[in-house]
Amino acid sequence: MTLKKPFTLTALVMATIAMNGCSGPEHIQASKTANDEIWPKITTGINDDANMEAAITTLLNSMTLEQKIAQMIQPEIRDITVEDMRKYGFGSYLNGGGAFPNNDKHASAADWIELAEKMYQASVDDSLDGISIPTMWGTDAVHGHNNVIGATLFPHNIGLGATNNPTLIEKIAAATAQEVMVTGIDWVFAPTVAVVRDDRWGRTYEGYSEDPEIVRDYSAAIVKGLQGAVDQDFLSDKRVISTVKHFLGDGGTQGGDDQGDNIASEQELFDIHAQGYVGGLGAGAQTVMASFNSWHGEKIHGSKYLLTDVLKGKMGFDGFVVGDWNGHGQIDGCTNGNCAQAANAGLDVYMVPTDAWKPLYENLIAQVKSGDIAQSRIDDAVTRILRVKMRAGLFDKPSPAQRPLSGKTEVIGSAEHRAIAKQAVRESLVLLKNKQQLLPLSPKANVLVAGLGADNIGMQSGGWSITWQGTGNENSDFPGGTSILDGIEHTVKQAGGQVQYDLNGEFKTSPDVAIVVFGEQPYAEGNGDLDNLEYQRGNKTDLALLRKFKQAGIPVVSLFISGRPMWVNAELNASDAFVATWLPGSEGDAISDVLFANADGSVNHDFKGKLSFSWPNNPIDNANRGDTEYAPLLPYGFGLTYTDENTLADDLEEQSQVTQQLEDLVLFERAVKAPWSLVLQSGEQQKTMASSREAVGAVSVKTFDKDVQEDARAITFTGEELAAIRLMAAFPSDLRSFVEKQGQLQMQVKVDKAGASPLWLGMQCGDDCQGKFDITEQLSKNAQWQTLNIDLACFAQQNVNLGQVFSPWQLSTQGDWQLSIAKLMITTERTPESAVVCQ
Repeated sequence: MTLKKPFTLTALVMATIAMNGCSGPEHIQASKTANDEIWPKITTGINDDANMEAAITTLLNSMTLEQKIAQMIQPEIRDITVEDMRKYGFGSYLNGGGAFPNNDKHASAADWIELAEKMYQASVDDSLDGISIPTMWGTDAVHGHNNVIGATLFPHNIGLGATNNPTLIEKIAAATAQEVMVTGIDWVFAPTVAVVRDDRWGRTYEGYSEDPEIVRDYSAAIVKGLQGAVDQDFLSDKRVISTVKHFLGDGGTQGGDDQGDNIASEQELFDIHAQGYVGGLGAGAQTVMASFNSWHGEKIHGSKYLLTDVLKGKMGFDGFVVGDWNGHGQIDGCTNGNCAQAANAGLDVYMVPTDAWKPLYENLIAQVKSGDIAQSRIDDAVTRILRVKMRAGLFDKPSPAQRPLSGKTEVIGSAEHRAIAKQAVRESLVLLKNKQQLLPLSPKANVLVAGLGADNIGMQSGGWSITWQGTGNENSDFPGGTSILDGIEHTVKQAGGQVQYDLNGEFKTSPDVAIVVFGEQPYAEGNGDLDNLEYQRGNKTDLALLRKFKQAGIPVVSLFISGRPMWVNAELNASDAFVATWLPGSEGDAISDVLFANADGSVNHDFKGKLSFSWPNNPIDNANRGDTEYAPLLPYGFGLTYTDENTLADDLEEQSQVTQQLEDLVLFERAVKAPWSLVLQSGEQQKTMASSREAVGAVSVKTFDKDVQEDARAITFTGEELAAIRLMAAFPSDLRSFVEKQGQLQMQVKVDKAGASPLWLGMQCGDDCQGKFDITEQLSKNAQWQTLNIDLACFAQQNVNLGQVFSPWQLSTQGDWQLSIAKLMITTERTPESAVVCQ
């Protein structure tokens, strides 16, 4: 079989010369209303290429409207086939977080390459769509090639900010580019350049700093690492296309709400939130991703002023703007499948996962024909897309399977890349407290290690780690990676010391020191939004563990895993040493390099990390460096070394300023909330949900979009045997306070197909301790969403021990039910329209 190649740039230039050198379409001009005093033109150093621009015009003039619109559509691998690519010739496609070739979380590098090759060949096969333009594959490689098993996972951006080392950041980006190219992918959705102003935001760890200067410098370094320097190996065979995101102001929304509203002034928008674009665009970034958020109430995806007048006009950006996950559908008057407003505002590529891509494609064609979208706007968008593809050499490069790094699996997770990651881990650690110079520890000591994070590579890696939320992973899912415990054991045993490890801190012989590793469970995007920054409010199990050692006279070293600074005054008081480890990624063993001295007592690696985010003085403190009322517990730039005197005593205020009231206990909202996991069971088989689709025996679950990205779960029971789906945790929860307030288990549910056998809603408090109710009669059978309640007192009447609940929610049946769930919580507020199972 002969594999087709697209038009080559050389051939296009020759054809253009033969046509007497037609000129390309004019760039969109800046609106006269754009503020000249605020928005500067960004100089990139990329030389204009008249031959390339002429070649773009030649190709553009040969394209039909349908072919042009296809270049503007970016579907997701779960929602298109290779034949769809052959038929439509999409300009690009993506894999979202938790999407894998063949829907296999453990897909090999060969599987990724095979899909890339098939999609490429289908895109240049003109037998159906009539034209040969290579497609591009975009992926969220945000801290390494984090969707691929065995890849090097670098510390998340918040940790990298603490290193304040742009040279190291460029090395990380270059290593990431290489691992991405091994799998045949062309394009990376990074860097995130949000300047975070409210640490309650669930994406705080995706930001490098609250300081725009660090973000500006890092953005340039990441873009150079991914794409190559403009005057050196720009977009060479070992580089990928980068995306500076999310334009604009995502880190400054009111209340830290993900996808919320930024009400900064235009000057503040530039001074604070646009500095990452000054750095990234200046380094030659070829794509910019529009942001979910609004600016003064207007969704950015629909803002002509910001996307066209400012970004493309005043700042001179000549690449293309890509949308975020169905972000266009959030514009007033739009749906995921119908939105002319985004194109008119300046969006060039619609990111349209799910099956909405087809109506969107058809509607855009109709809207151009009707005049709702000007043909010139479409031509401008496609010109920009073709310009980026030509600059990246996609018209002349071999197919994905034939490129220089393709298939070189030894590059993924290589020793060289892991060494870079280990350096980043060491330099990112910030020492907040060190009473009586407890650290560095002697590697010859008797060391007790405890806590949920000690032997948990998934927890230390955080969100965007194999799965979108970073949940459902085991240590075996990170081959080549190491846990924090692994490093401690290696260091201590090598020096002749002793290590005891127990999750709950039990020990046989009294240790010289206890190292407790604890912190936040993984989350991504809005799933991580918080109302306040108090750590473990109302369920302070980690604090109890620290105090247990303190009361026993055992010195305590706390290693705090988190995606943001948090109010941990009580935990600081209970610790003799306290280290902010952030989210170190797959190389957890590097922490022991800093924590322990050499065998002779000399310092191995000193602490270098400095806070790039101010540490809060109370749970609602979100003041940033430079603010008028700035009184953090620890200021921006703080970080002890081994030669510094300790500054924190054990008498920090522990009384929370947050009103002590019984808040809803959210079990599932957009994602399963920590500490629970979603477990499928069929007969004797059991499986934890670790990707967007899971199945075992007679039950299967998949994610889908109800209101926002992957915020609901579709559950199918086949009826072949008794099957169940439940939320489970390793430790029990105490729900008795909810019973006192007449609380209930509340569920948003929609029945897609009712089975012939009962559907049971239950709660478990142990192997032989459970309660359940048949909810068949209360469920609406008309495929509409409804809210269902069961009073907790009803479970108590069935002898459920509500002080020790391991599974607060489960569904079980032996029938062939199909239903969807969108939100689960324990609450004291009953919705008026809810159906009541028991009173």
